[in-house]
Amino acid sequence: MKALAMKHLARRNLIIATVAATLAGCAGPRVQDYAKEEPRLDLRAFLTGDLTAKGMFTDRSGRVVKRFTVRMNGRWDGDSGVLDEHFQYSDGSTQRRIWRLKALGQGRYSGRADDVVGEAAGESAGNAFRWGYTLALPVDGRVWNVALDDWMFLLDERTVLNRSAMSKFGLHVGDVTLVITRDGRG
Repeated sequence: MKALAMKHLARRNLIIATVAATLAGCAGPRVQDYAKEEPRLDLRAFLTGDLTAKGMFTDRSGRVVKRFTVRMNGRWDGDSGVLDEHFQYSDGSTQRRIWRLKALGQGRYSGRADDVVGEAAGESAGNAFRWGYTLALPVDGRVWNVALDDWMFLLDERTVLNRSAMSKFGLHVGDVTLVITRDGRG
């Protein structure tokens, strides 16, 4: 009988945690909240040509774990785009990610990359772009599938501020913050 009561309590706690996480997700900002903000972000125009980004990864406590620079080149052919990213990390390691992007109309985008699980989905309005995807992230010899809630804000014609919240099993594990510039000087 005691085991059945413990099982019931565990199930109830799981349901409560799921409902709380769902409600917390609903309370956040939506990309449409920025529809009237200027300057307007034209993702295809901004992600064309050479770009440089400088950023950092912070763990859930806010401690800087890694700093990095990214050299990017974007090109579009109609509604299809490629964003080729070359990462240089503060510990000397490097990484390359090639995004294959698709403009779907009405501010919506999709994308794929070799280390992205499934398809990324994004939406743009005003000066903002929100991109959601799952990244297969190598951590201490294992691979974690980490969900990213990735926000980009156009600050001026050559600068985007990007902030990504990372979570695993719905729990916040860290953030990525970076500044992307269009002219190659980060």
